[in-house]
Amino acid sequence: MKKFIFALITTVGLVAGAQAAEGGFAWDKAPSKTNDLASLQNGAKLFVNYCLNCHSAAFMRFNRLKDLGLTDQQIKENLLFTTDKVGETMKSAIDPKQAKAWFGANPPDLTVIARSRSGAGGSGADYLYTYLRTFYRDDTKATGWNNMAFPNAAMPHVLWELQGERKPVYLEQEEHGHKVSVLKGWQQVTPGTLTPLQYDQTIGDLVGYLQWMGEPAQNTRVRVGVWVLIFLLGLTFVAWRLNAAFWKDIK
Repeated sequence: MKKFIFALITTVGLVAGAQAAEGGFAWDKAPSKTNDLASLQNGAKLFVNYCLNCHSAAFMRFNRLKDLGLTDQQIKENLLFTTDKVGETMKSAIDPKQAKAWFGANPPDLTVIARSRSGAGGSGADYLYTYLRTFYRDDTKATGWNNMAFPNAAMPHVLWELQGERKPVYLEQEEHGHKVSVLKGWQQVTPGTLTPLQYDQTIGDLVGYLQWMGEPAQNTRVRVGVWVLIFLLGLTFVAWRLNAAFWKDIK
């Protein structure tokens, strides 16, 4: 019994610690782009070019991208590698053993990453939007990069050429008699190929695609749900008036 209580206390402590670490850095609100086909198409291209080298999306097939307005020919010409076929799933070609040796762990599958990363700080899309925009140079790390939303992340900043190199700027404040460092902003060290605004828009496209990929039918689900609720409200009104008509002569 003592062992069970100790294990329960330890588990609660770990969960609380994880939530505290997660809540230590505020997540930015991700733009909603799951209804923007042009944005989703660009996000799919970014995913294939920058993410699929290491991460798989093993529960998503290339031909499902036709839901985004793409044809089989467009998918073949722009989003497929030479050995892939339209009906295949989005699997990475990286060797899991080599990936573990390089990064310390095999890169996770990203099919439902936008749904799995939601927490007290916001939705999974908010986390991803913040994570992909808060990399900074850290020469003490093996990859040369660190991240504000996920400190000590094993993933390097694969989009650094687009964003350029930045470093965080801190402001010292006194809280409860102690000096603490608070993130004030970012200083651009070297420029990227995109402006900060363009980079944020690009990440918004990528995150929108990851959000769509986690549930391709989500927009249909919401649309059908709205019509179902409207129908039930109408049916409730009709039933209420019929009930009043049936019982109007009975006191």
